[in-house]
Amino acid sequence: MTDIEIAQAAHKEKISDIISKYNLGEYIPYGHYMAKIPYNQYGNKQGKLILVTAINPTPLGEGKTTMSIGLADGMRLAGYDAALCLREPSLGPVFGIKGGAAGGGYSQVVPMEEINLHFTGDIHAIESANNLLAAMIDNHIFQGNKLNIKKVTWRRCMDMNDRQLRTIFAGLGSPKDGVPREDGFDITVASEVMAIFCLANGLDDLTKRLGSIIIGYDINDNPITAHDLKAEGAMAALLKDAFNPNLVQTLEHTPAFVHGGPFANIAHGCNSLVATKLALSHFDYVVTEAGFGADLGAEKFLDIKCKIGDFKPDAIVLVATTKALKYNGGVEKDRVKEPNLDALKNGICNLQRHIHNLGAYGASVVVAINKFDTDTDEEINFIKSHIDVPCEVCESFALGGKGALKLAEEVVKAIAQPYILAHPYNYSDNIETKISDLAKNIYGAKSVVFTEEAIKMINKITDLGYWNLPICVAKTQYSFSDNAKLLGAPKDFDFEVRDVRLSAGAGFIVLICGKIMTMPGLPATPAAENIGLDEQYNIIGLF
Repeated sequence: MTDIEIAQAAHKEKISDIISKYNLGEYIPYGHYMAKIPYNQYGNKQGKLILVTAINPTPLGEGKTTMSIGLADGMRLAGYDAALCLREPSLGPVFGIKGGAAGGGYSQVVPMEEINLHFTGDIHAIESANNLLAAMIDNHIFQGNKLNIKKVTWRRCMDMNDRQLRTIFAGLGSPKDGVPREDGFDITVASEVMAIFCLANGLDDLTKRLGSIIIGYDINDNPITAHDLKAEGAMAALLKDAFNPNLVQTLEHTPAFVHGGPFANIAHGCNSLVATKLALSHFDYVVTEAGFGADLGAEKFLDIKCKIGDFKPDAIVLVATTKALKYNGGVEKDRVKEPNLDALKNGICNLQRHIHNLGAYGASVVVAINKFDTDTDEEINFIKSHIDVPCEVCESFALGGKGALKLAEEVVKAIAQPYILAHPYNYSDNIETKISDLAKNIYGAKSVVFTEEAIKMINKITDLGYWNLPICVAKTQYSFSDNAKLLGAPKDFDFEVRDVRLSAGAGFIVLICGKIMTMPGLPATPAAENIGLDEQYNIIGLF
């Protein structure tokens, strides 16, 4: 059966019953199987947090979300009080190359179709708030420009992969059609509004952060904010209902908070802070995930989300597959399912580098091998024999929670070891030093190369007093480096910073590195070609 067929055939408990079972209090229903829980409706527990991350993936990903769901189900099956915190899927990957982000096989969150498509409308609300600000900027300029806006840095957004919109000319036509200028779109999940949404502690904090967004600069090169345009109130009004975390369930009825969805190769790659804190206050154990490889999602979780949220994970699960290790060992993506011990030997360094990096933060690390039916015992045993941390095979895709029972017990053991969270750079250092320390300590770079434009922006951010913010790197997910073709565990390379952007509202500095784009494009054969409705108008082809 396909993922969507498994999801559609599954028995789902009414969300009202799940809320009642776990004493989650008041809720706002979205049909029978989805609800929103008020973000400040905290319980009295102080749960343990488990972060799930991964090695550098193949283009189709390595099942990190599937492993997260399986682990949460496995913990409940083993008798532990566990819940799940995930990001919301973006329509970009759903219709692009990777497909949906609700898990796979017998480790899914449901209702799968709604979660992967419009869900409760959160991403649409974020898109609307972003574009309202854009409209108010251009309207202000058209109506006389009292703020003397000279350069606009704010971009519009849309939750779709559409390379045609990366750079556009807007305001063309008659004088009544606006002031002509160059503009562009980012994908919604890469927008600063999404980052703010996921890092705000409450509605007051959300509104304040929205007002702090820098939209451009005036004729004297002074920053202009959304507050200067009196835009933050209306933006917050658009986000008010969306800000409450969504509650759904796994196929095995484990509660799942699915809220916020920033990309990890562009934005900070973690679900909302309020959903994580809400879950931790109601459950003994909370499993969450951070996007793509640990050099992106986990790094940003530990250095940005944990810094702003003032917490840390109690253990880290690092997902690995033989496919990704062989891919990192030089095998082409369409041949990674074939047994190849030589390629595995060449690619094991990627897993070892991630283990080393995560260990430097201080947390206990457990490796979870996401087993595919094409994996051989020889390959699995090779991986286990070449790492120095606990390792368990996980078969939750095929078996659900049963396939993650051993992993669950190993993770609970790891949680028993307390630690002090360390970081690869000092927040109080200047921007160049922080970037250099991050590139060298996490990526293995020899040096950092800054373009003239990047240096100019770093100097401006420093002059504005934002030099002490954490760093959010936008780079390829396929490599530790900024070059997608430099696989394995490269070292002594030059890391290129092409551009630097200030996200004053979100509270971090964004680096645009290598060839990464903030508006992806569709592949030659997009997943959208296979999605449709059957004779009974059920959605088909979604995966």
